[in-house]
Amino acid sequence: MATPTTEQAKGPIGQLTMYTTTWCGFCRRLKSQLARDGIGMAEIDIERDPAAAEYVMSVNGGNQTVPTVTLVDPAGEKHVLTNPSAKTVKRLLGV
Repeated sequence: MATPTTEQAKGPIGQLTMYTTTWCGFCRRLKSQLARDGIGMAEIDIERDPAAAEYVMSVNGGNQTVPTVTLVDPAGEKHVLTNPSAKTVKRLLGV
């Protein structure tokens, strides 16, 4: 189950970033579910980007858990979600 955390947003509302790996089945499923609804995202492979891997570990208790998603909701709040459902992501985006 996704555990959201919230902090003040610094990016544009609706911005969605997904931290992934190439082998992650949960990542592939979430990407395809969001794509079906026309929701775009920036995707970052934590195995190719050490800084991204460090970020994912910093928000997941030292674990490189993917998918980790960051987004800014319509109220301007930034959320960090670990393995969220597409329904949760869409709700937070106001879709």
